[in-house]
Amino acid sequence: MAAEIRPFTLHIADADIADLKARLARVRWPDEAPDAAWQYGTSLAFMRELVGYWQHEYDWRETEAALNALPQFKTSIDGIDVHFIHIAGRHPKAMPLLLSHGWPGSILEFVKLVPLLADDFTLVVPSLPGYTLSFAPGQRRCALADIGSMFDTLMTRLGYGRYGAQGGDWGSFVTAWLGANRPEHVTGIHLNLLPLRRDAAMFTNPSEDELRYIAELATWLKDEIGYQWIQGTRPQTLAFALSDSPVGLAAWIAEKFRTWTDCRGDPRNALTMDEMLGDISLYWFTNCIGASFYPYYARMHGPWPIDGRIDVPMGYCEFPREILRPPRAAAQRVFTDIRRFTVMPKGGHFAALEQPAALAHEIREFFNELT
Repeated sequence: MAAEIRPFTLHIADADIADLKARLARVRWPDEAPDAAWQYGTSLAFMRELVGYWQHEYDWRETEAALNALPQFKTSIDGIDVHFIHIAGRHPKAMPLLLSHGWPGSILEFVKLVPLLADDFTLVVPSLPGYTLSFAPGQRRCALADIGSMFDTLMTRLGYGRYGAQGGDWGSFVTAWLGANRPEHVTGIHLNLLPLRRDAAMFTNPSEDELRYIAELATWLKDEIGYQWIQGTRPQTLAFALSDSPVGLAAWIAEKFRTWTDCRGDPRNALTMDEMLGDISLYWFTNCIGASFYPYYARMHGPWPIDGRIDVPMGYCEFPREILRPPRAAAQRVFTDIRRFTVMPKGGHFAALEQPAALAHEIREFFNELT
């Protein structure tokens, strides 16, 4: 008997929206060092503006309607109801393409990208298991290999024995895992983050570009991975705070919107308030934050998720404000068939939101070369 694929429409209850507004009205603000906006974490002044907008101006129903304008479904895979968007390509020979997001992203990252790709690709865009609409209370946790296997099952269940895959953040790890472990199913993989080991010892007699990356990596390891240690060692403890306080959840995620985007110090230069709050609200309403941490725990307590060399065709676009930008020589140690390696003029980690047209162009050009 074929597994059931069920249409899905998102509707958050009015009572849940009212509860969020009430919690926002009762916020107790923290102190902040007088000369340190953003230096030690999320800015108090920024958060006052964001929360005020969230409480009085942001309309969740508009975000909900934008998502519901896309055809959504759920299907059970390995005991988990996986949520996904599925759009048949307008071209009769459109390639099936799997798009995978990461943390603290969601399926909302792709709302602007999807219409730019819909002419040329049949799109399958899942919510990662454990994230937002692929989460249910008490659900078993999923490591990246689990997610990769489930996404391959999803694609074959939909009838796509060969498909392309694209991703950033954790989605790049999932995409690379598919290239390594399901090469017979994957036509090619496209990434906007390189899922390479973060170890300066891998470079001997480094070139100038490798020295640049070693310095970038040292800064990252010193100043930017505190969130990984907490999420990767004590995810449950942190989940109590962020599941109870929408302001705490917003501060935890908004700091990444600033640090990881090409925003020149203010996240509003890269993302709109509605885009930031749409993602934060989806995490809040689904209460998935604890489960969303699990890939960090699995990553810290297991081997590096991408083991060995990957031989399927690979394309990559490097945005200047990506969290890490390994040189091509480092990528070639893992990816043996790099067909496209493009350095982009602007943009950051949340490429589908920040630079959807540029990312769509790169995806299209890479896969066009394969077909």
